[in-house]
Amino acid sequence: MGERSLAQRIGTAAIIAVLLGGVVLVGAGLLSWDPFGSVEGEPYQEVGPTVVDQVRRLDKLTSVEVIEYTTIRKGKDFGWLNFAREDSIALFAVARIGAGIDLGRIYSTSFEVDLVTGAVTIELPPAEIIYTSLDNEETKVFDRDTGFLTSGDPQLESQARREVEKILRQSALDSGILEQATENAKLTLEALLLGLGYTSVDFIDAPTP
Repeated sequence: MGERSLAQRIGTAAIIAVLLGGVVLVGAGLLSWDPFGSVEGEPYQEVGPTVVDQVRRLDKLTSVEVIEYTTIRKGKDFGWLNFAREDSIALFAVARIGAGIDLGRIYSTSFEVDLVTGAVTIELPPAEIIYTSLDNEETKVFDRDTGFLTSGDPQLESQARREVEKILRQSALDSGILEQATENAKLTLEALLLGLGYTSVDFIDAPTP
């Protein structure tokens, strides 16, 4: 009786082992079976806020700087009384003028992406003068004339500096600094976005606010 019970237990264990092995094989087969293996998916990519963040890290993108210089003489002309009342200053001025794109005006809606080709189109805000700064080391007074009846206006040099800043700023605008800033900004942004994995970059003018 004991031998038969032992045999029965051995037989039962063998049957369970076989069943378990079958379950494992069937499970492995199911895991490896891919009824859609021949179907190829369409490539795509999505644009998230990371792109905007990457662009905005450049803040105001100064894409061109020019150095302008000129001379200015400013004062009052008293005609034949100049020997007594004249008050004039002559200034040699050097200014640095930077222009670029305010990237704070680029939003998530400024981007349009083709999810199939990976091409991106950007609405680019217009270029603007970002700073005009006189070079204090190079800007110097080279002449100051005062009549013997006047000590001279202490504000005259400051007035001449403000005036010459406007003149040099306008000179840079007339020389096409904004157009150059736009082209340089496009090259910088294109290199950035191509480095992020986009296939091509196109620019359109942002609508006037």
